[in-house]
Amino acid sequence: MQIIKEITYIPNLSLALGFFDGVHIAHQKLIENAVNYAKKNNIKSAVITLKQQPYCYLNHIAPKYISSRAYSFNLIEHLGVDYLFELDFDVVSGMSSFEYLKNVLVKNFSPVGIFTGFNHHFGHNRAGNCEFLEKYQSEFNYHFEALPSQTLNGNLISSSAIRKFLESGQIEDANLMLGREFCVDGTVVEGNKIGRTISYPTANINYPDNIVEIPNGVYGVNVELSDGRVLKGIANFGTKPTVNAAMQKTLETHILDGFDEDIYGQKIKINFLKFIRREQKFKNIEKLKEQIKSDINSL
Repeated sequence: MQIIKEITYIPNLSLALGFFDGVHIAHQKLIENAVNYAKKNNIKSAVITLKQQPYCYLNHIAPKYISSRAYSFNLIEHLGVDYLFELDFDVVSGMSSFEYLKNVLVKNFSPVGIFTGFNHHFGHNRAGNCEFLEKYQSEFNYHFEALPSQTLNGNLISSSAIRKFLESGQIEDANLMLGREFCVDGTVVEGNKIGRTISYPTANINYPDNIVEIPNGVYGVNVELSDGRVLKGIANFGTKPTVNAAMQKTLETHILDGFDEDIYGQKIKINFLKFIRREQKFKNIEKLKEQIKSDINSL
């Protein structure tokens, strides 16, 4: 997949439009529809997305993503997309819906197909929508298709719903909508090494500032190492109140099955499987060790 960070003339495309934060199972279906339409018509497929999350950009809010944009783009690539255009919101935000359709989408991409979610909006004041795209498909000679709302266990599948699940520690519900495990990655850094002194050494990474923050607590996880191995682990996210006077938040993962390799400086990915319990302060280290043992047994 070729990633293009500006408007570029590449005609006769099947387009999927959206921000696609997290690339959840409804996003996947939408993008697959665009890819399948492209294959059926012997043309190329493309995702049109934005560099900035519009709501956060307009309201001067630092975004909190479900997945890093790089990881989301990797997921999109694995769906078979040929091109991904990451447009600057500043460039297109002032355009009317018709200007955006005619002067950006039609002029540059000559779309054979356009695919969106049922609630897609675009253009100044979000005036463009599915009805608008359907209205102009004969004039500009494209096929338009909106993916109907998708639900899971009675809940609308959306990035907003997934963020709420994550923020409340409902990891398994979030994972069902994502179609995979929620994850964060980072480079292993040195901690205070207290875990090693109590027989539970940990691999520590800095939790990304721009990712949705999960509750302080203990989680069952899988750890993907830089060499491709996937190992079971138990992670603590929070301030470690029993041993940390500074009360700074960290993500520490104890890798199970006797793992004791030096992985400082290596990049790892933590895949969250389930929430085990809230973080708590123990009377002493022995009580903490007993609880960690119990947490591991609960996996």
